Amino acid sequence: MSTRRLVLQVLSVAALLPRPAQANRAQLEQAILAFTQGERPRSGGVRLDIAPLIENGNAVPVTLSTTEPVQTLALFNELNPQREVLQARLVPTAGGTRLSTRIRLATSQQLVALARGQDGSWWSHRVDVVVTLAACIEGG
Repeated sequence: MSTRRLVLQVLSVAALLPRPAQANRAQLEQAILAFTQGERPRSGGVRLDIAPLIENGNAVPVTLSTTEPVQTLALFNELNPQREVLQARLVPTAGGTRLSTRIRLATSQQLVALARGQDGSWWSHRVDVVVTLAACIEGG
Protein backbone atom coordinates (compact mmCIF):
# COMPACT_ATOMS: atom_id res chain seq x y z
CA MET A 1 0.00 0.00 0.00
CA SER A 2 1.36 3.38 -0.93
CA THR A 3 1.99 6.09 1.65
CA ARG A 4 -0.43 8.36 -0.14
CA ARG A 5 -3.25 5.80 0.04
CA LEU A 6 -2.53 5.17 3.74
CA VAL A 7 -2.68 8.90 4.50
CA LEU A 8 -5.99 9.22 2.65
CA GLN A 9 -7.46 6.29 4.60
CA VAL A 10 -6.34 7.76 7.92
CA LEU A 11 -7.83 11.14 7.00
CA SER A 12 -11.10 9.48 5.95
CA VAL A 13 -11.40 7.70 9.28
CA ALA A 14 -10.49 10.88 11.18
CA ALA A 15 -13.32 12.74 9.43
CA LEU A 16 -15.81 10.20 10.80
CA LEU A 17 -14.66 10.50 14.42
CA PRO A 18 -16.73 12.58 16.87
CA ARG A 19 -15.85 16.22 17.19
CA PRO A 20 -13.42 17.13 19.96
CA ALA A 21 -14.75 17.72 23.45
CA GLN A 22 -13.65 21.37 23.30
CA ALA A 23 -16.19 22.06 20.54
CA ASN A 24 -19.01 20.56 22.59
CA ARG A 25 -17.85 22.41 25.70
CA ALA A 26 -17.77 25.67 23.71
CA GLN A 27 -21.35 25.06 22.50
CA LEU A 28 -22.41 24.40 26.08
CA GLU A 29 -20.83 27.67 27.22
CA GLN A 30 -22.52 29.56 24.35
CA ALA A 31 -25.92 28.12 25.30
CA ILE A 32 -25.41 29.12 28.94
CA LEU A 33 -24.34 32.66 28.04
CA ALA A 34 -27.33 33.02 25.70
CA PHE A 35 -29.63 31.91 28.53
CA THR A 36 -28.05 34.27 31.08
CA GLN A 37 -27.97 37.11 28.52
CA GLY A 38 -24.18 37.29 28.53
CA GLU A 39 -23.62 37.16 32.28
CA ARG A 40 -21.10 34.56 33.42
CA PRO A 41 -22.52 32.57 36.35
CA ARG A 42 -20.46 32.36 39.52
CA SER A 43 -19.72 28.99 41.06
CA GLY A 44 -21.91 28.10 44.04
CA GLY A 45 -25.39 29.15 45.12
CA VAL A 46 -27.02 26.10 43.51
CA ARG A 47 -26.41 22.40 43.93
CA LEU A 48 -26.85 19.66 41.33
CA ASP A 49 -27.26 16.19 42.84
CA ILE A 50 -26.75 13.34 40.38
CA ALA A 51 -24.93 10.03 40.58
CA PRO A 52 -21.41 10.27 39.10
CA LEU A 53 -21.79 6.83 37.47
CA ILE A 54 -25.05 6.09 35.66
CA GLU A 55 -25.82 2.59 34.40
CA ASN A 56 -28.72 3.54 32.12
CA GLY A 57 -29.17 7.02 30.61
CA ASN A 58 -32.91 6.60 29.91
CA ALA A 59 -34.22 7.85 33.27
CA VAL A 60 -31.58 9.59 35.38
CA PRO A 61 -32.73 11.16 38.67
CA VAL A 62 -31.46 14.71 39.25
CA THR A 63 -32.13 17.27 41.96
CA LEU A 64 -31.41 20.99 41.82
CA SER A 65 -31.45 22.81 45.15
CA THR A 66 -30.64 26.18 46.66
CA THR A 67 -30.52 27.52 50.21
CA GLU A 68 -31.62 31.02 49.17
CA PRO A 69 -34.73 32.12 47.24
CA VAL A 70 -34.29 32.10 43.45
CA GLN A 71 -36.22 33.33 40.41
CA THR A 72 -35.08 30.64 37.95
CA LEU A 73 -33.56 27.16 37.95
CA ALA A 74 -32.15 25.60 34.78
CA LEU A 75 -30.19 22.53 33.76
CA PHE A 76 -27.89 22.33 30.75
CA ASN A 77 -25.93 19.43 29.27
CA GLU A 78 -22.90 19.10 27.06
CA LEU A 79 -23.80 16.36 24.59
CA ASN A 80 -27.57 15.79 24.33
CA PRO A 81 -29.25 17.02 21.14
CA GLN A 82 -30.72 19.99 23.05
CA ARG A 83 -28.41 21.81 25.48
CA GLU A 84 -31.19 23.14 27.73
CA VAL A 85 -32.75 20.22 29.58
CA LEU A 86 -34.85 22.08 32.14
CA GLN A 87 -36.01 25.60 32.87
CA ALA A 88 -38.23 26.52 35.82
CA ARG A 89 -39.39 30.05 36.65
CA LEU A 90 -40.30 30.28 40.32
CA VAL A 91 -42.39 32.54 42.51
CA PRO A 92 -40.52 34.20 45.38
CA THR A 93 -40.26 32.07 48.51
CA ALA A 94 -38.96 32.71 51.98
CA GLY A 95 -36.29 30.01 51.78
CA GLY A 96 -34.48 27.73 49.43
CA THR A 97 -35.81 25.67 46.56
CA ARG A 98 -35.62 21.98 45.71
CA LEU A 99 -36.60 20.54 42.32
CA SER A 100 -36.31 16.84 41.46
CA THR A 101 -36.97 15.12 38.13
CA ARG A 102 -35.60 12.50 35.76
CA ILE A 103 -33.77 13.24 32.52
CA ARG A 104 -32.29 11.29 29.59
CA LEU A 105 -28.57 11.40 28.90
CA ALA A 106 -27.10 10.52 25.52
CA THR A 107 -23.65 9.65 26.87
CA SER A 108 -21.04 10.59 29.47
CA GLN A 109 -20.89 14.36 29.72
CA GLN A 110 -20.92 17.47 31.88
CA LEU A 111 -24.15 18.88 33.34
CA VAL A 112 -24.54 22.45 34.56
CA ALA A 113 -27.19 23.64 37.00
CA LEU A 114 -27.99 27.35 36.94
CA ALA A 115 -29.90 29.50 39.43
CA ARG A 116 -30.84 33.15 39.18
CA GLY A 117 -31.01 34.80 42.58
CA GLN A 118 -33.59 37.36 43.66
CA ASP A 119 -30.95 40.06 43.03
CA GLY A 120 -30.56 38.92 39.39
CA SER A 121 -27.14 37.30 39.80
CA TRP A 122 -26.46 33.89 38.23
CA TRP A 123 -24.94 30.90 40.04
CA SER A 124 -23.80 27.52 38.71
CA HIS A 125 -22.73 24.03 39.70
CA ARG A 126 -21.03 21.65 37.24
CA VAL A 127 -20.94 17.86 37.47
CA ASP A 128 -19.26 15.36 35.17
CA VAL A 129 -21.15 12.07 34.82
CA VAL A 130 -20.26 8.74 33.25
CA VAL A 131 -23.08 6.89 31.44
CA THR A 132 -22.46 3.21 30.73
CA LEU A 133 -25.65 2.60 28.66
CA ALA A 134 -26.55 5.65 26.59
CA ALA A 135 -30.01 7.05 25.87
CA CYS A 136 -31.18 9.50 23.16
CA ILE A 137 -29.53 7.49 20.40
CA GLU A 138 -32.33 5.04 19.75
CA GLY A 139 -34.07 5.18 16.39
CA GLY A 140 -37.67 6.29 16.00
